[in-house]
Amino acid sequence: MQSPYHPPVKRSVEIAGHKTSVSLEPLFWDLLNHEANAQSIPLNALIASIDAERLKAERPTGLAGALRLWVATQLVSQTSLYQ
Repeated sequence: MQSPYHPPVKRSVEIAGHKTSVSLEPLFWDLLNHEANAQSIPLNALIASIDAERLKAERPTGLAGALRLWVATQLVSQTSLYQ
């Protein structure tokens, strides 16, 4: 794994047939890729499902923020933190 102190990397993703770009630090890209592989789904499919979930929020955050929060939520749910 790279150093966590790396500037964001911009990548193109496709959500519901629309291309967009998202800037995330490599650590978040690595964790999202890991989860997509664990679920045996493409990374774009995972991002699309997170985006759909995000849009249901009363005050949705931006996509990059939603992806970071989703990763953090997954990590928190795997620990005793906040339980």
